[in-house]
Amino acid sequence: MKITSPSNARVKTAAKLRNSRHRAEQGRFLIDGIREISRALDGGITIHEAFIFEEKSNGHEAKQLLARLDKVCKSCFDVSRSVYDVLAYGSRMEGIVAVGQIPQRSLADLRLPAQPLVGILEGVEKPGNVGAVLRSADGAGISTVIVADGGSDLYNPNVIRSSMGTVFTMPICSATSAEAIAWLREHRLAMYAARVDGAVDYTACDFTAPCAIILGSEAEGLTDTWRGPDITAIRLPMRGVADSLNVSAAAVVVFYEALRQRS
Repeated sequence: MKITSPSNARVKTAAKLRNSRHRAEQGRFLIDGIREISRALDGGITIHEAFIFEEKSNGHEAKQLLARLDKVCKSCFDVSRSVYDVLAYGSRMEGIVAVGQIPQRSLADLRLPAQPLVGILEGVEKPGNVGAVLRSADGAGISTVIVADGGSDLYNPNVIRSSMGTVFTMPICSATSAEAIAWLREHRLAMYAARVDGAVDYTACDFTAPCAIILGSEAEGLTDTWRGPDITAIRLPMRGVADSLNVSAAAVVVFYEALRQRS
């Protein structure tokens, strides 16, 4: 079946998934791009529909992905350029857009290795920053990421794109800060909270033991939930006039220090 009209009911319903309210209502989200859809499949995401613009999906990697989709997705549609333009986002033109099912994951679903290293993001609103942190967490071997009191939808197209699809392959979930801290204490993880007023330099921390690294938003930092006798407030030295780094940059620094120690 080929869909040529952007007014097609399926197309209009899928296009609404650009909006967070409609993602929540439908329990679905858009995935644009060969790498991102492939990683969604690798991560066990259910694909309900795929829209294929043949002119842009005839490369080797595209054909490999289409073969995978043919096995797991019952609703694959060839579409015209005008339909594809309604569904695709960003500057890349890779010819395939899919509709995935939002996974329902909670803290109870997370399984930790023997020496876990957990990343916590509290109140980070910019989807691009959330995605960048996930990409760094994937690269540095972080065990799981918990988005606490998140201001950003994990399946926002910008999270997907900036994470390079690692949002699908990393163990990740959303929770309140209160739930996250209770979960960390239950699992007896040491907690290191990055703060502008932190007393301990990040390089002086022992990240080799089971622990969590907690990062807050650029504008507000961490809330007082992340203060307590069992939480170490850490700092990154700032030698210029700025008092802090962008959260995605701070994540790279601390995550890779943990990787260095563990290596």
